Amino acid sequence: MDDVDSAAFGLNRRHFLGTGALALGGCATTRVGPRDAPDLVADLQERTFRYFWDTTDPKTGLAPDRWPTPSFASIAAVGFALTAYPIGVAHGWIDRAQARARTLATLEFFAAAPQGDAATGMTGYKGFFYHFLGTTKGQRFARSELSTIDTALLLAGVLFAQAWFDDDHPEEIRIRELADKLYFAVEWNWITPRQRYLAMGWHPESGFIADDWNIYNESMLLYVLALGSPTHPIPAERWDMWTETFEAAWSGEGNQAYAHFPPMFGHQYSHVWIDFRGIRDRFIGAKKIDYFENSIRATRAQRAYAIANPGGWKGYDADVWGLTACDGPGDFTLDVAGRKRDFYSYSARGPGDRDDGTIAPTAAAGSIAFAPDICVPAIETMHRRYGPDIYGKYGFLDSFNPTLTVGTPPLKHGKIVPGTGWVDDDYIGIDQGPIVAMIENLRSGLIWSKMRRNQHIRRGLERAGFRGGWIDRG
Repeated sequence: MDDVDSAAFGLNRRHFLGTGALALGGCATTRVGPRDAPDLVADLQERTFRYFWDTTDPKTGLAPDRWPTPSFASIAAVGFALTAYPIGVAHGWIDRAQARARTLATLEFFAAAPQGDAATGMTGYKGFFYHFLGTTKGQRFARSELSTIDTALLLAGVLFAQAWFDDDHPEEIRIRELADKLYFAVEWNWITPRQRYLAMGWHPESGFIADDWNIYNESMLLYVLALGSPTHPIPAERWDMWTETFEAAWSGEGNQAYAHFPPMFGHQYSHVWIDFRGIRDRFIGAKKIDYFENSIRATRAQRAYAIANPGGWKGYDADVWGLTACDGPGDFTLDVAGRKRDFYSYSARGPGDRDDGTIAPTAAAGSIAFAPDICVPAIETMHRRYGPDIYGKYGFLDSFNPTLTVGTPPLKHGKIVPGTGWVDDDYIGIDQGPIVAMIENLRSGLIWSKMRRNQHIRRGLERAGFRGGWIDRG
């Protein structure tokens, strides 16, 4: 880790090391069974890395939305996969040549993929890509949208690859060139039909989606990329226009107040690639914290909600918690122990927002860099309490629900496991990604340190008005 980070990172690192995490350096084993927390975190990171390495098509780099259920490819999952490959090299799980070949194949595929406004046969339009792609040709799946946020998550992985593959090998030079080609092609200033904000997407059949990115959420990354573009940027004032809406999300008192967004992924995704520690824009500077501290508070608020457990869900406590977008058992109402309960299939869950007792391990595991002192015990306790019922080949299955233990509901995913409750049968790429990435940001700061050197990320942050910390130090 760079010296410039040591002070800002010290508190969280000390919390983590207090759990005995000095043992994290070794390569993980492949067994599932009792172990101490540091070994489990290392094991979880390796298994989650192998999800991306094993399930991604080596010829195209297309990563499945989920596994083992057959699915389309997710461009956001591709962004996480590109981020995972250098982590695999850093730990000796693959070598640099393997990571380079997979990364180059991915970027070559997307750079050559067809772009146009036709409803079929296209991979993207105006530099953006469709949210879901078919796994054979990599073209638009069904009627999926041209997605701004998922394009941003893909490009974050692309720019991380550009920063990490930094030597003079011809293939690494090509990776860097392709990264610029892909980023420069995106027409960010086109997808602002209502001028003030970026739209969520576009359909060739109906035009721009009616909804904008106009609240506090994961779209910090999206706006930074749109501002940083050297070819098609949005005006710099759009950042302040957007962050003015954050006041409505500000909740809590004193050192517990933060910009609220119920599902945990909204506090994770941008932080995977951007080091927000010690840097501030106008809004968060006025609150006298930074966005990293905001995510710390959001993480602790999720745990506090689980302890309070206002819904009376089974299994919630100080060490088993985590609500985010994830799979759920299905969309139905069921009487459980004399109480009518509403359950949901895939949905964005948060404190007081579509909470149906479904716990997603990625909520805690993907927040480990924010609050390791509470996230490591959560990882350990979920593994110890439910074991192989929820932890397998690629780490934690996407979600589980200890409340749903009886009856024969119309399950959309997963199964009822005696003694555990409902358990999903899939891993989901966009939930796996924050786990492998944020464990690495805690362990070494690898992603953050490389992305601080990426000129496009820095340009976007500076145009947004961020100052202080590593930005001022250059």
